[in-house]
Amino acid sequence: MTTSASEPEDVADTGRPSDAPYDLVVVGAGSAGLAGAVAAAELGLSVALLDSSTQSGGQFYRHPAPALGAKRPEALHHDWSAFADLRRRLHASGVDHLTGHHVWSVVKETDGTWTAHALTGPDGSADAPVRIRARALLLATGAYERQLPFPGWTLPGVVGAGGAQAMLKSGLVLPGRNIVVAGSGPLLLAVASSLATAGARVPAVVEAAGYLRYGRTPRALVTNPRKAVEALVHTAALVRHRVPVRLRSAVTEVHGTDRVEAVTVSRLDREWRPVRGTGRRIACDALAVGHGLVPQIELAVAVGCTTRALPDGTLGLALDDLQESSVPGLWAAGETGGVGGAELARTEGELAGRAIAARLLGRPGAVGATAGLRRRRDRMRAFADVMSAAHAPGPGWTGWLSDDTDVCRCEEVPAGRVREAVAECGARDARTVKLLTRAGMGWCQGRMCGTAVACLAAAGTTPEPPAERRPFAVPVPLSTLAALDGPPDPTTALDGPQDPTPAVDGPQDPVPSYPS
Repeated sequence: MTTSASEPEDVADTGRPSDAPYDLVVVGAGSAGLAGAVAAAELGLSVALLDSSTQSGGQFYRHPAPALGAKRPEALHHDWSAFADLRRRLHASGVDHLTGHHVWSVVKETDGTWTAHALTGPDGSADAPVRIRARALLLATGAYERQLPFPGWTLPGVVGAGGAQAMLKSGLVLPGRNIVVAGSGPLLLAVASSLATAGARVPAVVEAAGYLRYGRTPRALVTNPRKAVEALVHTAALVRHRVPVRLRSAVTEVHGTDRVEAVTVSRLDREWRPVRGTGRRIACDALAVGHGLVPQIELAVAVGCTTRALPDGTLGLALDDLQESSVPGLWAAGETGGVGGAELARTEGELAGRAIAARLLGRPGAVGATAGLRRRRDRMRAFADVMSAAHAPGPGWTGWLSDDTDVCRCEEVPAGRVREAVAECGARDARTVKLLTRAGMGWCQGRMCGTAVACLAAAGTTPEPPAERRPFAVPVPLSTLAALDGPPDPTTALDGPQDPTPAVDGPQDPVPSYPS
């Protein structure tokens, strides 16, 4: 069943005792979370599916609210039938789909069960914080966009590439009429083709990397033909709308006063350094820009899960052959282990759901039935690693940053101040820069500026990936934390009193973060 956060009393009517733990709690109702929840429920587990949105589908299958009256929302999506099938199975499965639940911490209790702490309501401000207990936990929290700053990136009209797509999918609106799409990664082609098909004029797609690196691993290409088909579909749409694609180029400056009026596009060398004299001005009223995605792993890192460095310099969770993390009882699927797309996320979610059911039901032999899923996962994960390496930012991109360019927008810290901390104060990592400049201490807790600060701190050497270590995954009111000192109100919590302290590994940031 689907339960709105504004109606917490419905949760107690599902047939389960209010103080009994679920078999499985799944955090995130995107492709991976849906597949994991449905697979586990169909095998006999009691499952709670928590998501901050009011609709299932995550960022990839974000779709308009019914009130907007969209007649064919599937026209905005690739492979909509796979999502429709998962949604149908979800409705028939008995999964408790708890919408409007913003999970801010997960805790492993002394008896081996898990507690997920969540704020409720569309924006997390409802007076009904809850704790949901389960014997196992599956994190399918997705990813957020990586941004590399440049002069003018704070002007109105500059939006994330994924953000532009979200505006179109969920609100049926465009960020402008003449939209340059820039950055790096396969998402750019999908965004540009969607915007052009929706009626926007796209003067150019500006890709900082090239596509030749894909050819170095022909096996990964041959064994993933669906990816080639996707690329051809998007490319055909761009050709149809006469959208040029500029490779090994980047937007190195945005022009305008109250809003974007034009961008400068420069050629890049192999290290992503702007080539002098190649700047070309393109008129536009919006810029959709993004340099790939970063796995959202705060909840897992806070309880001590091991991470691994990904080919593009980000961190993902280190998972075993059945998607279990280094912390027993915690599984993960989808972008948390590395960005690879919706099909890979669905495969990993189903694999995790089946593995969890086999573990909890005491049927270890059932794991053998997942061999096909594991082979499919490995094949697509190999392609994801190739894609990640092909679009990894080069070290020279910091060359397009002027000293007065804001790197940390929340705290208004310019690049010059970060460079000063490195050159004059000896800072060699992002944490030291933060202590000296406040870069990364703002509302986003380093999600927007973490990569840039780490690269500037590295001073030309290989930067350390941002640690993604935050005590809370979403902002938490002090009243909620204070209420944890005593027993929770039974009308707003799903179970009895729990340990109020989230398990936190290592030094922490002092300010809460927000979900991307």
